[in-house]
Amino acid sequence: MSRLDSASLLAPSTPLPKPKPRPRGRFLCLVSAVLAILGASLALLLFFALHPAAAPNPAPNYAALFLSLGSNDTAAAHLRALTLHPHVAGTKANALTARYVLDALSALSFPAHITPYSVLLSYPVHRSLSLSSARGPGHVVTSFSLKQETYPDDPYAAAAGEAIPTFFAYAASGSVSAEAVYANYGRDEDFAYLASRGVDVAGKVALARYGRIHCEDIVHNARAAGAAAAVVYTDPLEYGGAPGEGWFPDSRWLPPSGVQVGSLFRGVGDPTTPMWASSEGCDRLSVDEAMNTDDMPLIPALPVSAQDAMEIHAVMGGAVAPAGWQGREGGPVYRLGPGPAVLNLTYLGNDTMATIENVFAIIEGAEEPDRYVILGNHRDAWTFGASDPNSGTAAMIELAQRFSMLQKQGWKPRRTIVFCSWDAEEYGLTGSTEWVEENLEMLSSRAVAYLNIDVSVVGPGFLPSTTPQLDELLQEATKVVQDPDNSSQTVYDSWIKSNIYPRVLRLGDGGSDYSAFVQHVGIPSMNILFGEGPVYPVYHSLYDDYVWMAKFGDPGFRRHVAAASIWGMMALRLASDEILPFNYISYAVELEAYTKVVENEVKGTATCSPLYDSIRALRKAAIKVNNEQKELQKQLLSKQLNRDSLKIRQLNDRLMQAERAFTSREGIFKLEWFKHLVYGPSDQNDWDTAIYPGVANAITSARSSNNSESWKFVQREIYRVARAVTQASAILSGRLT
Repeated sequence: MSRLDSASLLAPSTPLPKPKPRPRGRFLCLVSAVLAILGASLALLLFFALHPAAAPNPAPNYAALFLSLGSNDTAAAHLRALTLHPHVAGTKANALTARYVLDALSALSFPAHITPYSVLLSYPVHRSLSLSSARGPGHVVTSFSLKQETYPDDPYAAAAGEAIPTFFAYAASGSVSAEAVYANYGRDEDFAYLASRGVDVAGKVALARYGRIHCEDIVHNARAAGAAAAVVYTDPLEYGGAPGEGWFPDSRWLPPSGVQVGSLFRGVGDPTTPMWASSEGCDRLSVDEAMNTDDMPLIPALPVSAQDAMEIHAVMGGAVAPAGWQGREGGPVYRLGPGPAVLNLTYLGNDTMATIENVFAIIEGAEEPDRYVILGNHRDAWTFGASDPNSGTAAMIELAQRFSMLQKQGWKPRRTIVFCSWDAEEYGLTGSTEWVEENLEMLSSRAVAYLNIDVSVVGPGFLPSTTPQLDELLQEATKVVQDPDNSSQTVYDSWIKSNIYPRVLRLGDGGSDYSAFVQHVGIPSMNILFGEGPVYPVYHSLYDDYVWMAKFGDPGFRRHVAAASIWGMMALRLASDEILPFNYISYAVELEAYTKVVENEVKGTATCSPLYDSIRALRKAAIKVNNEQKELQKQLLSKQLNRDSLKIRQLNDRLMQAERAFTSREGIFKLEWFKHLVYGPSDQNDWDTAIYPGVANAITSARSSNNSESWKFVQREIYRVARAVTQASAILSGRLT
């Protein structure tokens, strides 16, 4: 029986072990959480004291009650408890966080359970890096400690000793001694520039900095250019603030010894089960087979600190790098190399099968229990994870507590709400991907929407991402949530006044757990955060701890509560509105704008007429279904239509299923796991959203080969997208041809 069948939803997948006695620190955090819950309960009583029921009793305003119950202290207490120790996926420390989330949700009387998976994870065994010069007398060798330093009176200094040493997951084991070549941000164009200058990367160690693309793409590009190994560092230009500004704990910036770790796997999910779920007893690739696919880096690589990288730069020779390749004022002049700096790099990894644990809790729907509104956040972290991801975990538990209080006042959602705490996201969206693959057909037919928060808070400013039919709902939610940084206005007010553009991003990238839902199944989804973006100064470093959050990320924890409020308001509407609050009109407008860009790219080689025709049909269908929504809403308000009318169910199914039509069984050209033909990851940067990704990849290939057959393939990709858009129109219209 599938895990999401109406009975198994409410039952644990395996017997739960008895809770283990907790050490004193965890007990104190639990006490803090309990006190926060009591405080929120008093707020509930106060709300009803100030809002006495009239006669006759009106329908309760659960949305207003939900907003009134936000608790900064609850969010802070949960974040403190979750970030006491570093908790990498597959470790005992992360199993404790799973138990913490399970206990917290179970205490709210939600049926909760853990679903485990056996997956391939990666840990360091030995690392070393030294620098020498190939020229000059003395031949001085500098050995780097590869250690992130704590600071005086650091309350987490002892726990920092538990952190896994800095490394790149899935890096190939091996030793390399070779001259260094500076490759700027490690993009394709950076390696192309080196080739144009006659700088040979083959057999060298590529030195690149974070800032434009993620580590897995940097190392992949280095290997493609012929590098024998790669070293990636956090440049003070992006992560160190202005010269003289200082660093954490005195400011928000990354200390000189800070290192950004990460995963080099370019795929998604468990590497031993590509394209299928890592279920018990399933078919698997061997570890050796999995580690030798093109999605793996296949060369040794290490992340290093700014202070180590500056020492390397100081010894580099060759031509001076262009102005756009230089670092912060006051640092060494960056040169291209190769040499005379020689890097001696050794990495030995342990790539091994390990158990990860997804945690689930359920609020069963009263009228449509077979329709799921899914809320998710990942729990595993490279170190303490105060921002990434446990600011989102704390917000989810705080939100769940408010829903529990609503239940005590009689609230019952129309549809089922599923809370998900994902594991091993950092390795490659592993926990969420395996669960989606295992429940693929059930989710395809029953999931209404997926609402994700990864990093919920890193600073001021609101940065949302959605699929377009949720834009209007997102706006309505932000209009009733107070701006956490300006109590005189709403989040919506500050958002539209900001200079952030576009206002709403799209979910085509592989940056978080929405990926499987949007790009593999086609489920309407959203992701939100407060701050300048998911890559903040202490991202994936030892310094992403509770102190950084309380001092710089969210002093007062008001942003945590605002994030939970927007998240919860969207969930309330999706779970409780009779008619799903989806609007596809903006989708058609956006697709037309995208198509104009493609038209300019393929002028004289292909036509976009079929795509324009399909978009016109989508716009017509979207207007029609929008009018149907309004008419049925009128009939509901005038009592001409019952809440359980089949007409409502049929309309909602069309609204829910239209997003699925944008997917293709064959997947995107060059990225077959990704099925969504409108939004997908860039072939060059997993963290960028590509529009019409299959078309974009085909155009890139056609420009490279520049023959008639390759441009014919571009035309076929355009037709393929047009067919998907036509299918979406047919679903919204609800009629057979």
